[in-house]
Amino acid sequence: MKKKAGTDKPWGGRFTEKTAPAAETFSASVHFDMRLYRYDIAGSRAHAKMLAKTGLLSGAELEQILGGLMEIESEIASNTFVFRSELEDIHMNIEKTLVEKVGQAGEKLHTARSRNDQVALDMRLYLRDESQHLIALLADLQKGFVALAREYMGVMMPGYTHLQRAQPVLLSHHLLAYYEMFSRDKARLNDCLKRINVLPLGSGALAGTSLPIDRDFVARELGFTAVSANSMDAVSDRDFMVEFLAACGLIQIHLSRFSEELVLWASQEFNFVEIADRFCTGSSIMPQKKNPDMPELIRGKSGRVVGNLMALLTVLKGLPMSYNRDLQEDKEPVFDSVDTVSQSLAVMVELLSGLSFNREILLHATQEGFITATDLAEYLVRKNIPFRQAHAIVGQAVAYCIANGKELTDLTLEELQVFSAAIAEEVFEVLSVEGSVNSRTASGGTAGTAVMLALEKAETDLGI
Repeated sequence: MKKKAGTDKPWGGRFTEKTAPAAETFSASVHFDMRLYRYDIAGSRAHAKMLAKTGLLSGAELEQILGGLMEIESEIASNTFVFRSELEDIHMNIEKTLVEKVGQAGEKLHTARSRNDQVALDMRLYLRDESQHLIALLADLQKGFVALAREYMGVMMPGYTHLQRAQPVLLSHHLLAYYEMFSRDKARLNDCLKRINVLPLGSGALAGTSLPIDRDFVARELGFTAVSANSMDAVSDRDFMVEFLAACGLIQIHLSRFSEELVLWASQEFNFVEIADRFCTGSSIMPQKKNPDMPELIRGKSGRVVGNLMALLTVLKGLPMSYNRDLQEDKEPVFDSVDTVSQSLAVMVELLSGLSFNREILLHATQEGFITATDLAEYLVRKNIPFRQAHAIVGQAVAYCIANGKELTDLTLEELQVFSAAIAEEVFEVLSVEGSVNSRTASGGTAGTAVMLALEKAETDLGI
């Protein structure tokens, strides 16, 4: 029989034409999915052992396959493996090379397996590792915030709403707010891992297989805690990847928010913090400049991480069941987000160790802007004045201060009593920044006692 022109492909049996070069280039994914090689080989090892266990491979064939896979893994790791774009993806590159190395035994490896469940497996293994790596980086970042909170315990600064000075807080309280954000980021990834750690292999192309396989065996071999319940769902949905990208997006947004504050605080207008020179750059034309480029880059990269989430959601939006080649587009957004977020976290961990806060300037900033006005209103509430009335009284006092170029702390008792006869001498303790901060003793507040409890709990949780 004459060999058909299309049989240079593993799937080419029914084709009579070779793939057009333009289509081959357009559809190839090996240039980016080659990073999955360790996971593809790990999955193939477990699958081969299962095939041998169920009698679909002989012991000798299993040894040949495992030996060939070991050689291929070593070649890829040492950069001596030759990837061929005409073989489309990492799966076929490995399988073709295995057949060339061990012959017919290699051709049996794909028994009871499709590239559809194979790629779903690889991505789950990959994201399982990357989730754990990001969790470790987040813990390192939290340790950085906790170390700063400990170092600057007792330092007061203005707290802001609408970027306007609002109430005095401890700098440590402000820093520990980010500790809480990144705690939730870790929790999200840990929760995401529950849905990542589900074995899809054994689902075949979409309908499972008629061959005798043992999916539970493969799950144990690969450390999965569950086996997918529906073969069509297992090969066609990528919601576990969407969930991971959403978690990455929130991590990057939290990094971006702190980066924004660093950019503001390092400006001459604020001068709250000094960023170490090693994380800044200069200007090609202005010799005096020291630019906070690393925080700016982290802030800027949030756009691509959020964009990657939108890209994958859009890929999935119009797909009918079950597998469609559109799903090849799921990997690059994930890979890019993994790289971007992990690099951003690593840079921020180091950057935190090079921050130096200006204690005196932070304290001085609390002396202006009527920052204890809320304390005066709450003082009046304790005098049995309804809060809305107290709010109006203090607003009138602030208006008087603005008209006369004064702060609330500049007013005499007689001036204050013009606005309310309930005000007495002890009001000046209430109007002090120290008194304001120390009065916020409720759990989660900014008083030194509350912040110290939060700091000690964070140190215990982190094991430091």
